[in-house]
Amino acid sequence: MRVLLISTYELGRQPFGLASPAAWLRADGNEVTLADLSCDRLPLEAVANAELVGFFLPMHTATRLFPRVVQRVRALNPHAHLCAYGLYAPLNRELLYRAGVGTILGGEFEEPLRDLARELGRGDRSLTVAARNISLTRQQFLVPDRAGLPALSCYAQLAVNGGTRRVGYTEASRGCKHWCRHCPVVPVYRGAFRIVQADVVLEDIRRQIAAGAEHITFGDPDFFNGPGHAVRIVEALHKEWPWLTYDVTIKIEHLLRQRNLLPVLKSTGCLFVTSAVESLDDPVLAKLAKGHTRADFIAALDLTRATGLMLSPTFIPFTPWTTDESYRRFLAELIELDLVEQVAPIQLAIRLLIPEGSLLFDVPEIREIVEGFDSQALCYPWRSPLDGLCASIQELIKREERRRAGRAEIFRGIWDLAEGGAFPQQAPRPARATIPYLTEPWYC
Repeated sequence: MRVLLISTYELGRQPFGLASPAAWLRADGNEVTLADLSCDRLPLEAVANAELVGFFLPMHTATRLFPRVVQRVRALNPHAHLCAYGLYAPLNRELLYRAGVGTILGGEFEEPLRDLARELGRGDRSLTVAARNISLTRQQFLVPDRAGLPALSCYAQLAVNGGTRRVGYTEASRGCKHWCRHCPVVPVYRGAFRIVQADVVLEDIRRQIAAGAEHITFGDPDFFNGPGHAVRIVEALHKEWPWLTYDVTIKIEHLLRQRNLLPVLKSTGCLFVTSAVESLDDPVLAKLAKGHTRADFIAALDLTRATGLMLSPTFIPFTPWTTDESYRRFLAELIELDLVEQVAPIQLAIRLLIPEGSLLFDVPEIREIVEGFDSQALCYPWRSPLDGLCASIQELIKREERRRAGRAEIFRGIWDLAEGGAFPQQAPRPARATIPYLTEPWYC
């Protein structure tokens, strides 16, 4: 069967969500074309010839880009069976139905996607969305097949020590044990997580190193959901490639609980840890069910600094509970905690997203303030007196990043927009080049 898998956007990463199912489909005898539209144009000939077209929808931005692409696909090939898979596929069923998608796959999608190709190959065109939805079946993964994807040089790079390194991307696990209310993982995995077998992860890294990777991003929602599994992988990784560096994402809660493993991360080449801190306001953290407090975050920050690891926090500073005063206090605390250079500017302008299926509807105030579902924005809108400030900050960040302004300079501009008053006296800050970061910021 001729299969086309399409990714519209995945944070400047070479998409695991194309390479992994490609391995399953090719092993089953299918002819598979991969199209990452963040780097390449839509392959018109492959579209016209495809019998099955799969759209990988791992995040909100990717899903918002989907409607325009699917229109072109349907115009070129009205007979292909359309499938959407990834975290945001089951969360946006109505959009996908209207777009002509015939099958939706959430959770562990490789085996169901292969089975779909088999059934279509047998001439079974009676498949319905209802027959397939979210699978949490434990899979024996295959090594991702990245043939046909753009080179790693086309994707985000690691900026460190005044230079850049080529970045590979893999996943050692999916899903999450936790139930943070705003997280898109939760409605799909509902407290479950699934591992990718260690030998598969290491072989995937091995092949990416052969393709030029000098640093690896682990895209697990939380690398310490299975700490034993994670440590086995990074110890084996460091043994085989002692020069290789990597980064991971770990909850504040897990950084504290697994503090004895932080030196292991440092000694095996971890450059920085991303953590979804979201807020420095305890009542907001409670509403989001984050599982940590402001004091916990500061304790984790102290632990990582003592270990020599850089913590890269992400935030949702604009929520229905944010006020002018609380936002200014948030900025002041970033200065006090010496975090200005460690926080990507976009993290100072993120606004709470409420998608379909969000557990935020468990919070009574949310049910009272949201408007009807916006089928274009793919979320439930809410309004705040700070909407103008948020928009102004976003515009400032775009403008200043175009002229390559530094994080401290952008932060000062945001401080002034927020009318923070006299800028606090700062202690000497590390040079920007000493703080490692990916050239495409993390956000959904």
